Amino acid sequence: MVRSDLSSLPAYVPGATLPNALKLASNEGTYSPLPSVARAIEQATSHLNRYPDMGAVDLRQKFADWLNSTTGTQAPAAQTDRGGSAEEAAAGLNLTMDNIAVGNGSSALCLQLIQATCAAGEEVVFAWRSFEAYPILSRIAEATPVPVPLTADQRHDLPAMVDAITDNTRLIFVCNPNNPTGTTVTAEEFHEFMAAVPDRVTVVLDEAYVEFNQAQDGPTLADVFTRYPNVAVCRTFSKAYGLAGLRLGYLIGHEELVQAVNKVAVPFGVNALAQAAGLASLDAHDELHERVEETVTQRNRVTEWLQEHASVRVYPSEANFVWLGLGDKAEALDAALKEHDIVARCFAGEGVRISVTNKEETDRLLDVLQKVAAYL
Repeated sequence: MVRSDLSSLPAYVPGATLPNALKLASNEGTYSPLPSVARAIEQATSHLNRYPDMGAVDLRQKFADWLNSTTGTQAPAAQTDRGGSAEEAAAGLNLTMDNIAVGNGSSALCLQLIQATCAAGEEVVFAWRSFEAYPILSRIAEATPVPVPLTADQRHDLPAMVDAITDNTRLIFVCNPNNPTGTTVTAEEFHEFMAAVPDRVTVVLDEAYVEFNQAQDGPTLADVFTRYPNVAVCRTFSKAYGLAGLRLGYLIGHEELVQAVNKVAVPFGVNALAQAAGLASLDAHDELHERVEETVTQRNRVTEWLQEHASVRVYPSEANFVWLGLGDKAEALDAALKEHDIVARCFAGEGVRISVTNKEETDRLLDVLQKVAAYL
């Protein structure tokens, strides 16, 4: 009575939770939604007897206006422009709501992208290890996942990803910064990559952690959008904005792709509270900046400590987590952390990803890491 192939489909594994433990497994923010956003959510509860706007018209229009006026700036610490320069924006980043899709988190949009571009058996290329939902979502949509190993320094191997393209390839995910390693691609690398990707293949820059990205040499929204008709950018409000429980993601793409992504969306997939929260969040950059700045500061603290004490090389992260590529020792560190009430995200046989939040929780984390240093 069910698809026979589902028996071999791995389930998505969320970050674990233990009673009274500090959860650093899911890259969540430690704070509640921003105060102005919380007020908007509360006000929206009075209308929950009505369906939400299925087209999310106000939200998509505000996204377009915001991206046009700021070129995508999301107030990352010490970096004023993650979307592109004013000159690039003036050259042609003229988005309308028809360039925006919203979804029940960016994961839903990733699934919709696969459904919109791939027929059964066609291929989705992505780095590995990267976001663990990519192979699962590909197989749910009856597409064929094509993982391409990361380089030795835990970065996307873009030339190898080009080599993996076949006549059946329809979609490529480039997770930047990459989850779980936190590494990034440069603009030069991305442009060389795009020069080798056939126009018929859609490339998605998955920027779920863009707010924390301080790399000055990365591809910008304005640049990739104005250069490449086959590129889309996917982002989320689950991380920096503290809206993981409401599930809101958005996609910037060219109109034909956005229409297709919206066509395969579940009706009313973005609820009324999420839409209200998204509208309010776009007015809350100043509030957001302080939180992001604190996370980046604590991320640098943890990275520097690990670089000094860990037995493996720890690469700088541009997300709100750090990665320890411990291989077979990963499970031992994970167990030791749990004994001290710290829950990280273990990828057995590969490594441990540890979310970074605020100073108080980082102090607690570093104290425990000192105690379990033998496992590093």
